[in-house]
Amino acid sequence: MHLFIMDTYYTIDEKYLQAVEEYQYGESPKSLQLLNEIITADPLYARAYFQLGLIYYYELKDYQQAGYEHYLHLLAFLNMEKNLHTLKAKALQTPGVDYATIWNMLGEYAEKGKDLNLARKCYEEAFAVVTINKEMDDIEESIKRVAIKQQRTARYFYSIS
Repeated sequence: MHLFIMDTYYTIDEKYLQAVEEYQYGESPKSLQLLNEIITADPLYARAYFQLGLIYYYELKDYQQAGYEHYLHLLAFLNMEKNLHTLKAKALQTPGVDYATIWNMLGEYAEKGKDLNLARKCYEEAFAVVTINKEMDDIEESIKRVAIKQQRTARYFYSIS
């Protein structure tokens, strides 16, 4: 059970219900804030991703944000690799999508799965298109971290001649 400190204590389910209620009463910004807090606390809370998608799609008309970033994040956490790669291909063909975020997320997924070569390629793709200095620094650190992991796991072969 997750507890949140605001005016009172909330379980994650209570916070979700509050977010839905805020949205129904036209308070989309408050609903978005609550939903993002839920995802930060519990990245596997699928209902929050669904509600975020609804708000982005119907309320904010931000179709790229609604369809890709949050859904890809959920697929990565659920380890649904086939669906993740299918949606990645669509996302990277959609104008307006934050490509750096998509590539960075895919790099994190590959790194967690110990596919260091793929992780590095994804991070390098993210680095090539990032436009925000803070994000650039974070991606650069990810590239360095993967390079260190690759060096430590490199296999050495010796031969006697």
